Amino acid sequence: MDALQTKLEAPHWAAGRVVAGVDEVGRGPLAGPVVAAAVILREDRIPVGLQDSKKLGAARREALTLQIAQAGLIGIGQASVEEIDRINILQATYLAMQRAVAALPQVPDHLLVDGNRLPRDLPCPASAVVRGDSLSPSIAAASIVAKTWRDNVMKKIAQHHPGYGWETNAGYPTPCHKKALRDLGVTPHHRRSFKPVHNILYQE
Repeated sequence: MDALQTKLEAPHWAAGRVVAGVDEVGRGPLAGPVVAAAVILREDRIPVGLQDSKKLGAARREALTLQIAQAGLIGIGQASVEEIDRINILQATYLAMQRAVAALPQVPDHLLVDGNRLPRDLPCPASAVVRGDSLSPSIAAASIVAKTWRDNVMKKIAQHHPGYGWETNAGYPTPCHKKALRDLGVTPHHRRSFKPVHNILYQE
C-alpha cells in the first residue's frame, strides 16, 4: 500500500506551524454517537501504513491507533444521539469535530478537515479537504482513531442490547440490524430522526 504524501502538511511544517488532521465517523448509522478525532502528527514520526480507515481491517486500525497515540497527539469528540436528533446529523458532526479539536493537548496553528465544508468557531485557521483521508496522513490518522474509538463504543453498547449486531455492524443499517429493529424495537441508542427508525416509531 503506497504511503500517503505529506504535501498538505509540508508547507505548515516548513513554516514551523503545528497542523492537525480532523475527520469523523458515524454519520450513516441508525444508532450510536457520531465521533470525530483530531490528530497532530510529528513530521519525523509518521506511522507506516496510514490510509483511509475504510480501507483497513479492524486489527490493522487498532494497531495503527496505538502507534498514532504513541507518535502524536489525539483529541476525541462526539455528539450524542440526542444531539443528532435535536440539531441534525450535519451539525452534530461539526459539533463532534469542534469537541475533538478542543480536546487536543495542544492548540494547533492550522487544521486539515476532511470534507468540503468547515465547522464554525474553530480555534485556528483551517482548510477543507475533499477525500482528505486519502490525501493527508494527518486526516487518515484521525479517520483511523475515530473509527477505532466508535467501533469500541458500539461493542460496549451491544453488550446491553444484544440482537442488533452492533458489535459487527457498528449501528449501520445492515439487513441484520434493520430486521432486529423491526423485531426487537427501538432502543434509546437509536436515532429517532433517521427515517427507518422514525417509520417504525410512527408506523401506526
